Amino acid sequence: HPIPLLSMGSPGVLAPLPPRPSLSSHAWASRCGSLTWGLSCLLALQHFLVLASLLCAFHLLLLCSLPPGAPSYSPAQLLASSFFACGMSTVLQTWTGSRLPLIQAPSLEFIIPALVLTSQKLPMAIQTSGNASLTMHQCRGPGCHGLELWNTSLREVSGAVVVSGLLQGMLGLLGAPGRVFVHCGPLVLAPSLFVAGLSAHREVAQLCSAHWGLAVMLILLMVVCSQHLGSRRVPLCPWKSASTSSAHFHTPAFRFLSVLIPVACVWVTAVPLGLSAVPLQLAAAAEAPWFWLPHPGDWNWPLLTPRALAAGISMALAASTSSLGCYALCHQLLHWPPPPAHACNRGLSLEGLGSVLAGLLGSPLGTVSSFPNVGTVSLFQAGSRRVAHLVGLLSLALGFCPGLVQLLTTIPLPVLGGVLGVTQAVVLSAGFSSFHLTDIDSGRNVFIMGFSIFMALLLPRWLREAPVLLSTGWSPSDVLLRSLLAQPIFMAGLLSFLLENTVSGSWLERGLSQGLPSSLPAQEVQKPQKSTEKAVQEYGLPDPIQSLCSRIPQPLRCFCPMPEDPVDLEAGPSEPGETADLLPGSGEPCLAASTEGLRSL
Repeated sequence: HPIPLLSMGSPGVLAPLPPRPSLSSHAWASRCGSLTWGLSCLLALQHFLVLASLLCAFHLLLLCSLPPGAPSYSPAQLLASSFFACGMSTVLQTWTGSRLPLIQAPSLEFIIPALVLTSQKLPMAIQTSGNASLTMHQCRGPGCHGLELWNTSLREVSGAVVVSGLLQGMLGLLGAPGRVFVHCGPLVLAPSLFVAGLSAHREVAQLCSAHWGLAVMLILLMVVCSQHLGSRRVPLCPWKSASTSSAHFHTPAFRFLSVLIPVACVWVTAVPLGLSAVPLQLAAAAEAPWFWLPHPGDWNWPLLTPRALAAGISMALAASTSSLGCYALCHQLLHWPPPPAHACNRGLSLEGLGSVLAGLLGSPLGTVSSFPNVGTVSLFQAGSRRVAHLVGLLSLALGFCPGLVQLLTTIPLPVLGGVLGVTQAVVLSAGFSSFHLTDIDSGRNVFIMGFSIFMALLLPRWLREAPVLLSTGWSPSDVLLRSLLAQPIFMAGLLSFLLENTVSGSWLERGLSQGLPSSLPAQEVQKPQKSTEKAVQEYGLPDPIQSLCSRIPQPLRCFCPMPEDPVDLEAGPSEPGETADLLPGSGEPCLAASTEGLRSL
């Protein structure tokens, strides 16, 4: 939640208002101790339901775009391989990656290039007379083979996922995420989050249209549980804390179970109506085995082609933009310091490793930090690494059992759409909150916000409805351009990043003034030190791995916190004013603001 700012003292100097007392889960946890294992398991189960909704929805969208045909194996094995890759990536991310409690899942950043890649199969595309329409017909020629074309398309998408993972790992190895994240202020984050919340509205509407009554019922239940009944306290079993004796505490159970209760109610209601049937695209062509060991090359190895390389580049760039936005949103929701450069580098590299693993296992979707799961953290107002670890371990276990994964495909489509709709709405609202940190009356800021959002939403729609498809004469370049221009999050992040860092503006105007001197100098001096200690505690590597940092080669040092890092941890976009005291005349607000404006050019 943003801290409201009030002008105090000299003009141009802003100081945060004292926070209002609230009954948030952070204050509740600090009073009653850490989350118990039982409550952590319940929160992990709800995050897992959101992850399952993402996987089922995106696999359904992708399988619908493939050429006609059916594989010799069950689609539940595709889902199981994705669960395994997401679980492995989540465990690595929370243990040695960014250390933020982020769930790894596929996203539209992988779906859009995959759809562009599969839609360009020549046997399926037949252009009608004239240039105003393009219709798709089933290939009936002698050289068309449904199963072979189906497997080839899937292998090509898996190859693009492997390429994207390798490119993400290379970006993290070069230290690019840490350098870029320093320049991502509120005006870069706000358009990205706004567009991230709106980017999936078409897919959510398609899922909800299967039965609007169930979808509305689920959304209403989630809103009532998380908002209207969120402050209602329910007495639970004794809460045992190390600092206090056993006592009964009243917990906000409706808010903590704001996903599980609605999903269970609607799922039970849908069974008598016969709406929990498995979609045809996810129906098993062969019986799914109850035990299966995921290993590379089980069906076919990924197919690396120039078109797959182009789609992989688009996936990597868009997924990297989305992940940096997830890092910024997650640390704000948890009230943690901004992640330092080495945490961003490790996080993006391990996300790339998860995508490589997913592609080698035959999955058509990679792994990236999940915006819907971050929105779920905002609904619960609680998050911890233990919960993320439990989600990763549960996903790993489910990856060995495609028979159980097949049961998840019976979740009604309106339930999938309703869960994703509410969580995406929370991400959208976070974009407004980030923009509130800036000067909302500034013409510069209004232009950057409006231009970035409008163009990011305009270009994908233009590509969908253009009478003539974008064509350069070379298929790989067509795939690359169509994939990048159709990525709303990437376009919003790129445009806002370029405008924010090239258009002149003071730090006060850009929302980077949280660290400027205020009327409480003693507290301001202690704040950077406490924030630095918090950053070292939250983002530091585990002791066994930290002891190896001095022995690793120099190119890999960008993954390790160095002794000088605690000084630079606060040099990020959230508190740049800590360096203002080092400038001559920084004690004068007007001169400090003008100096900051020059430094921002």
